Amino acid sequence: MDYLVVKWLHILSSTLLFGTGLGIAFFMWMAHRRGDVRVIAGVARLVVIADAVFTAPAVLIQLATGLWLAHRSGLPLQVHWLALALGLFAFVGACWLPVVWMQIRIRNLASEAVARSEPLPQRYYALMRVWFILGWPAFLGVLAIFWLMVVKPV
Repeated sequence: MDYLVVKWLHILSSTLLFGTGLGIAFFMWMAHRRGDVRVIAGVARLVVIADAVFTAPAVLIQLATGLWLAHRSGLPLQVHWLALALGLFAFVGACWLPVVWMQIRIRNLASEAVARSEPLPQRYYALMRVWFILGWPAFLGVLAIFWLMVVKPV
């Protein structure tokens, strides 16, 4: 495969990953702040779909193209900035995977509350608290990866 095509896919998938992640976080948080169970259920349903359709494939494309580009460039994975970027990628993934599970659980709790015409249970609020907390290191980790990819510090 052509180097520039793979590089373009790498940049495109990073843009998709960052943009979708930021959009998901914004809409989920705004729905939560509004407090309307129906809105929360609808937004959480769409968030789960967006993660499956956009975020998950972008993660896989990011990793595959990044490793391919490093290999094709003759760049050992032990190069400091690249090793750090890969470590941050794993760290961000370790934050994101529980968030995906939480979003599914949040969607289910909100949908059940709507179906029963009940308020959100306390478990919803506990999950949202952890979801919010895990979002920050993941977001900062992605920003750090972008910085490492651009600067490639020695």
